[in-house]
Amino acid sequence: MPADAAYLVAGLALLIAVVIPGLTRRLAVSAPMVLLALGMLIGLLPMPEGANVDPVDSRAIVEHVTEFAVLVALMGVGLALDRPLSLRRFDTFRRWGATWGLLFVTMPLTIGAVALLGWTVGGLAPATALLLGAVLAPTDPVLAGDVQIEGPDTDAGDGESDESNEVRFALTTEAGLNDGLAFPFVHAAILMITAGTVAEWGPGWVLWELTGKVVVGVVVGVVAGWLLAKLAFRAPSRSVRVAELGEPAFALAALLAVYGASQLLGGYGFLSVFVAAMMIRAADRDHAYHRHMHEFVARLEHLLVFVILLLLGVALTRGILSHLDVRGAVLGVAAVLVVRPVTAAVALRIGRRREGRINGLDVRERAVTAFFGIRGIGSLYYLAYATGHAPVEGQRWLWSTVAFTIVLSVGAHGILVTPAMSWIDRHRED
Repeated sequence: MPADAAYLVAGLALLIAVVIPGLTRRLAVSAPMVLLALGMLIGLLPMPEGANVDPVDSRAIVEHVTEFAVLVALMGVGLALDRPLSLRRFDTFRRWGATWGLLFVTMPLTIGAVALLGWTVGGLAPATALLLGAVLAPTDPVLAGDVQIEGPDTDAGDGESDESNEVRFALTTEAGLNDGLAFPFVHAAILMITAGTVAEWGPGWVLWELTGKVVVGVVVGVVAGWLLAKLAFRAPSRSVRVAELGEPAFALAALLAVYGASQLLGGYGFLSVFVAAMMIRAADRDHAYHRHMHEFVARLEHLLVFVILLLLGVALTRGILSHLDVRGAVLGVAAVLVVRPVTAAVALRIGRRREGRINGLDVRERAVTAFFGIRGIGSLYYLAYATGHAPVEGQRWLWSTVAFTIVLSVGAHGILVTPAMSWIDRHRED
């Protein structure tokens, strides 16, 4: 395919991708499903000379593109939340009860269960099994838009606007926080490959990778978010008060600055960006500028999703699944349809009970929340990051297995998301 024809195909594909969300809104398919299918069709066409969609050969590009996509999604998630979280008010933490269960019970159990299955059933080396568990554990903030809060409510201003949908709130906040919290386990797998026995690196991992970097990430997010909110809404000079200027690109500048600062200080930048976005959202909640920023970030996120899913679809028909075997298929199915629902169901049974609800979720809402642990672009990032920092055994098999799991998740969740959320909404209205 000549380069000029490639531009035409890319332009038509993106044009279709822009139209797809509106067409699929009321259908039993999601936009990511259609985008993957469209990418697969493009992959059947002759490729331009020099084009390469092999993730092993293009690992660095995959890492940085998916990294940026996750960062943009995390900024959007943080800006969308209306419910406050304050260290000075313990009751605000109680209102996030379902989120804490999904983070501190579901995610470790998922990592452990997938790693155990990979080791015993899949015959993987312990380090590879742990890496697979860490890669497939986080729910994805990029592809989970259909089950997340749509955006900030700048009319309420009291943090109550997301109270009416605990399912969306739990899935939104889980996706915002667990990407950063999966990093310690990715590093543990890397250390198992490169740093000898657990006795040699284990104590340092607990003190720094598991604890220190999380603390640094949160602190950087709080401080940077407070300073940015001060600049945007309360700067002494109106000429630099960004909220008065109405420039939504401030959100992009903020996420890049916060992520860079956190990474330089050794923290987990994903956590910092999400926390900083929440701090910015906490300032002057009624201001329409929050919605402007969120809309800007959402548009950028959609563009990145279009590109990444189209390229993933191309890769599906260009050999990314060529190393998938029965082991990988079983592990992918187990991770999406068994491990996540079961571990989340366990976590969501823990918490404050009131009038038949646990942490504000009734039995139907807990079932939906447990099932919709969408795997996606974050998994691609973690795998690309890990294979760039250690000689991981069976890289191509891992790429095939992770790609299969993402496609399975996009398909299963994409088909069921509309009827499931409609079911929950009808029940809530009744």
